[in-house]
Amino acid sequence: MTGRVIPRLGVHVSVAGGLVNGLIRGAELGCEAIQIFTKNQRRWNHPPLAEDTAEEFRAAFPKYGSPPIASHGAYLLNLAAAENEVAEKTMANLTDELERCRMLRVPYLVLHPGSHGGAGVETGVKRIAKNIGEALSRSGNEVTTVLLETTSGAGKSVGGEFSHLRDIIAASPMPERLGVCVDTCHIFAAGYELKTREGYEETVEKLSRIVTLERVNFFHLNDSLGELGSKKDRHTHIGKGELGLAPFGFLMNDPRFYEVPMVLETPDGDNGEMDAINLATLRSLKA
Repeated sequence: MTGRVIPRLGVHVSVAGGLVNGLIRGAELGCEAIQIFTKNQRRWNHPPLAEDTAEEFRAAFPKYGSPPIASHGAYLLNLAAAENEVAEKTMANLTDELERCRMLRVPYLVLHPGSHGGAGVETGVKRIAKNIGEALSRSGNEVTTVLLETTSGAGKSVGGEFSHLRDIIAASPMPERLGVCVDTCHIFAAGYELKTREGYEETVEKLSRIVTLERVNFFHLNDSLGELGSKKDRHTHIGKGELGLAPFGFLMNDPRFYEVPMVLETPDGDNGEMDAINLATLRSLKA
């Protein structure tokens, strides 16, 4: 431990106008960690990242405190897809994302595991593990840890149970390159209780036993509009949803996670005003 008494808190920041603007916005909000998109997350194809753009970002990074930073993969990706057009586009997009992370020296890439499409979780797990390993090899990226994000468990998605993430890591040709990103809204919607001290401790015990806490490299902090076990991936502001403030108070005071970066993914569109309010709310929960 380094003597920290609260986790490294931050926000998913916009990079509108240039990647360096994400660092500037994070600093303006007082972020100790940030998450960005390195490209449009709703498109398959993008021009390659220019080396001068990457160099500008690398040079600016220490000027803004060198916060722990993650990129979030495109929402279009389906790492569990069968061998079809979506699978091919997923591999190309993911390989490009990993190349960008290598150029920018981004240490974490958060990915939604994907949907098995009816083939079953076991098949989906094998496809995900294989595809991430192949993309890492193709990209030549040796600096980025791929973080499997917990999901709400809706439909045929993989990742709604901690065991799914454990099994992907176990099946990976590069298990040392994989970690986990825990989303508070998602795990609550998937059925993991967080609202009571007993429920919170039980959920952390399961996470520790099934995945191990050493694999938990990042958190997404979101309240949930859906109830416990609803399977609904619907984020809202801290303390304004079904979770309420208590679970976030447990997290802010849990020394097991003081070193783990935690970023907000709550609704935006308000020029950062709600981001500042949500960060202040989280910090106020420290006992």
